[in-house]
Amino acid sequence: MSSEKFITSRKALITLIAASIVVIISLGIRQTFGLFFFDFNIDLDISISHFGFVLGLQLLLWGVFSPLFGIITDKYGGAIAIFIGFAFYLMAILLFYSGLNTGHYFTLTIGVLIGVGLGSTAIGIPVSVVAKHFPASNRTIATGIVTCAGSFGYFVSPLLVRYSLIESGWENTLIYFSLFLGLGLIVALFVSTPKIPVGVDENNKQTATEALKEAFGNKSFIYLTLGFFVCGWHIALVATHIPKYMMDKGLPDWTAAMILALIGVFNMLGTISSGYLSTRYSKKKILSAIYLLRGVSIIYFIFLPPSVFNSVVFGVTFGFLWLSTVPPTNGIVGHIFGTKYMGMLYGIVFVSHQIGSFLGAYLGGIFYEIHGNFDYAWYVSIALSIFAGVIHLPIIEKAIERTQPA
Repeated sequence: MSSEKFITSRKALITLIAASIVVIISLGIRQTFGLFFFDFNIDLDISISHFGFVLGLQLLLWGVFSPLFGIITDKYGGAIAIFIGFAFYLMAILLFYSGLNTGHYFTLTIGVLIGVGLGSTAIGIPVSVVAKHFPASNRTIATGIVTCAGSFGYFVSPLLVRYSLIESGWENTLIYFSLFLGLGLIVALFVSTPKIPVGVDENNKQTATEALKEAFGNKSFIYLTLGFFVCGWHIALVATHIPKYMMDKGLPDWTAAMILALIGVFNMLGTISSGYLSTRYSKKKILSAIYLLRGVSIIYFIFLPPSVFNSVVFGVTFGFLWLSTVPPTNGIVGHIFGTKYMGMLYGIVFVSHQIGSFLGAYLGGIFYEIHGNFDYAWYVSIALSIFAGVIHLPIIEKAIERTQPA
């Protein structure tokens, strides 16, 4: 463990706190959309395949816009990028509340606009900005704290939203969302991006285009990108379809909210543990272990008889592994390529994550409509766990040595 001082400046501390609040709001709200399905199905006539497609599109656009917001972050700062994202997020909720919420409008508001908003407000950009404030020895711990904050949002939001849906209805719940998103607009202004990121070689004159060419020519970057696809599939499948899955298994309707809340609680432990371990051990081996253990958790959940106890075990184990992939993934990007273009490069890796998310959410709904259950979606998830466990092992965790011009 490094003996370096963890908080190196006041700006680093303020940015760490602000970025944590940003992801609590953004990811907390995002995590609860699956709980709205039954209301949207009854009141707005939204089918499960349409619902899965829209949430999948939301996740896909989150990924597509992440590198674009990464470029904005690297050039103009995280505050501007995150503020723009929250503006899109808030616009979507207000338009949906105003009545633009059925058919194509449902796709536009919940799918497109929120997807764009997540591109900068969710985990990728806040993590990349925080990473610029910390040296390599402490970077994965700092990014783990931000990810952990998102986990707190995961924990508290499902409980509050389920209560609000029962007591106030989905319309008033959206009003509460808009208030939190308004707060996010203010907090975004405190996410400061250092002019010279910690650990950046000031003599490095590499352009963004050169950085992209370098990354795509690096096999380790490709392996990391392919592996992150699996993370997206797993997360989207569970977050989107677990309420319907639990209902089909004849369990009480509160078990879905319980699983999502447990995921939030234990994800906090998982991300902090992952961030700490990534400072001491091989990041690629940590990632390989996480993905393989996810497969074990899914096997336990779907093949044992459905019960509240087994649901708790799944929520605890899958929660511990939920976003624990983020600190080592982000850490590998920063370690190999440096932090100068961290926002852009991590954003590209995240595109793969969100392609997986789109397919997990959308195909989960398609499998259900074809087969009447989610079995095949779970089988694919297990196979992908094995794939991800293997694909990370060839990664070479070594910083690129660039030849400086004479």
